[in-house]
Amino acid sequence: MMRQEKRVRRTARLGRSREAGFTLIEMLVVLVIIGLLVSLVAPKVFNQLSDARVKTARIQLQNFASGLDMFYLDMSRYPTTAEGLAAVYVRPANAKGWNGPYLRGNDVPKDPWNHDYIYRSPGQGRPYEILSLGADGAEGGTGDAADIKSWEN
Repeated sequence: MMRQEKRVRRTARLGRSREAGFTLIEMLVVLVIIGLLVSLVAPKVFNQLSDARVKTARIQLQNFASGLDMFYLDMSRYPTTAEGLAAVYVRPANAKGWNGPYLRGNDVPKDPWNHDYIYRSPGQGRPYEILSLGADGAEGGTGDAADIKSWEN
């Protein structure tokens, strides 16, 4: 009787160990399903990232415009192209009446694509222009590479 119980237990243990784990086909099916999910979700995530960069650039342009307007109230002029956007952070030479800094921080931030913002004063038909060149860092372009301009916000 004892021998029979040991055989049954041993057989039961062996059967369980053979059934434990996954087969190669099951693993491949799981990998294919994960791959399909990633291929469906990844483009949407990257589009959200791109939209977030454009929104960040627009918000920074609005902040610059606010700082420039405060500069104008104190100085009765906007910073020259040579003074640049740095004039809202650091007193320009010979700037009597400057009461800044007009924006927080120590220096002009880069755009979301790590390029410098372009500031021109006077602009074409406006007192100043600020623009980000987008993802490609060159004027013009479409999509992510499109320029983001202060006068179009």
